[in-house]
Amino acid sequence: MRDRVAAEVRGRRAEALAGLWLQLKGWRILARRVRVPGGEIDLVARRGRTLAFVEVKQRATAGAASYALDEPRLARVAAAAEQLAHRYGNGCDMIRIDVVYIVPGRLPRHQENVWSG
Repeated sequence: MRDRVAAEVRGRRAEALAGLWLQLKGWRILARRVRVPGGEIDLVARRGRTLAFVEVKQRATAGAASYALDEPRLARVAAAAEQLAHRYGNGCDMIRIDVVYIVPGRLPRHQENVWSG
């Protein structure tokens, strides 16, 4: 149980850091941890006419981070984004799924448009 609580705290910190990083890059955070049947979106962000559903992945190393988002997880994020697009996407020309990787000792890495499904 203690490990689960610690993981939850780490996850929330990573999401807060990712949100701050995106804000510094000109994004406006519209929502955090939005749950829908079958999935969850860590961050919903908008910059201009682009809406991004953002998955945040924190790992101990850059190598582990690059393998953190597998196809099944990405498909769940995409399904959740599809359910939420009407709520947040009004007036957007582009709606996409992005990932922000958080690795200790490194700046966050924002990877854009990771889903082509």
